Amino acid sequence: MPTRRTVMFRTGGLLLGSVLATLGWRASALEKYEIMHTDAEWKQRLNPTQYAILRQEATERPFSSPLDHEKHAGTYSCAGCELALYSSKTKFDSGTGWPSFWQPLPNAVATRIDSTLGMSRTEVHCRRCGGHLGHVFDDGPKPTGLRYCMNGAALKFMPEI
Repeated sequence: MPTRRTVMFRTGGLLLGSVLATLGWRASALEKYEIMHTDAEWKQRLNPTQYAILRQEATERPFSSPLDHEKHAGTYSCAGCELALYSSKTKFDSGTGWPSFWQPLPNAVATRIDSTLGMSRTEVHCRRCGGHLGHVFDDGPKPTGLRYCMNGAALKFMPEI
């Protein structure tokens, strides 16, 4: 049973997070990356869905991405900066409605704690441009036991030739 203090702390955190999100604040806004653009430049470079996900940390509807059903061999890259992120060799059908992988490519992604929505999750973002990709969970298959649950609109698929 949560204590009164815990409930008040969580409620305050949710309210603060909601206010900051409403004002357009994102954790990634304070960090420096190899590839950085102004907000206006990102809006020009990305379509509205990509912008909402990569730059505003939105989430696409489950089962809406064609990449969830992509079965060809190839590489999944960041839609913001084209950094290679995942190999099709690590993709699996998680049944969640989002493209899922059990491991990223080396030095491709970074993570941080996401405390929005009243819970603590691990957010995954592109290590080169800071674009929000999705979240990682510990309910994936072997060998890592991880499920990198990614927004398809945050990715570009390049098939092997």
